[in-house]
Amino acid sequence: MPFIKTDLPGLLIFEPVVHEDSRGYFFESYNATTCSDAGINIKFIQDNQARSSYGVIRGFHYQLNPFAQTKFVRVLSGAILDVAVDLRKGSPSFGKSFSIELSAVNKKQFLIPQGFAHGYAVLTETAEVLYKCDALYSKETEAGIAFNDSVLGIDWKIPLGNRIISEKDLQQPLFSHCKNNFEF
Repeated sequence: MPFIKTDLPGLLIFEPVVHEDSRGYFFESYNATTCSDAGINIKFIQDNQARSSYGVIRGFHYQLNPFAQTKFVRVLSGAILDVAVDLRKGSPSFGKSFSIELSAVNKKQFLIPQGFAHGYAVLTETAEVLYKCDALYSKETEAGIAFNDSVLGIDWKIPLGNRIISEKDLQQPLFSHCKNNFEF
């Protein structure tokens, strides 16, 4: 099965079957039947793509209910450290994080369900990230958490002097003060 469970319920890693030969490679980056066979029945309705330079940290971002988003993240070029934080009250992993390196080389993908905050750091000169969402963007319900909240203790793998953070992300609240309407 190409989906691997993590220690955080619902958070999955997808490792596609890659067919390589002298011409290059081929793999299915998304297949609704493969997902359905694994019990994942999500209708994705929006794709987002971003290109960033080394040291960029994006996040933590999420949308509140009723516009919460499941994200299916992959890297088209370069490498990122992708991080998810469980915001679901009542979850055995509430407030815990999970991180994974996603790259164009390893072709791993990260399925982040609704109720998680999401962020990533660019580890290579540039990286292009593509992710599917099961809900449209809603500015009115967007929320976030400070990427450097000491309670979360995330090691972004980027030295302090090399971090590039947006003004918006510098203004995000601590985990203890974030907006949250998620239940496990």
